[in-house]
Amino acid sequence: MSERNYNALSATYEAEQTELESRALIRTASALNAIMENWDERKSELDEALEKNRKLWTILASAMGEADCPQPEEVRRSILNLAMFIFQRTVEILINPTPEKLNVLININMNIAKGLAGNGG
Repeated sequence: MSERNYNALSATYEAEQTELESRALIRTASALNAIMENWDERKSELDEALEKNRKLWTILASAMGEADCPQPEEVRRSILNLAMFIFQRTVEILINPTPEKLNVLININMNIAKGLAGNGG
């Protein structure tokens, strides 16, 4: 495979990965938002939605620690700091669940997804 073909393939893979991450963030934010907006009917879904969000952020944080991570150091640190905040907030919500506490998780996911979509093309 020529270097040009490899670079094109690599760029395509990175764009697809970014789109996948953006969609996953939107999907988890949407699930949390649905629970927040219909708290009485859907709060039983909270633990599962928080678990999915935590797993997603675990994957994102792990990717920032990879040696071949293409993100600049500042972005990597920011994502890791956000992940730590997400994990702490998740524990707070599990201990004392209220719909209002979901807002920050939803907003972070949506803003990161928008950023990824903007960077992805």
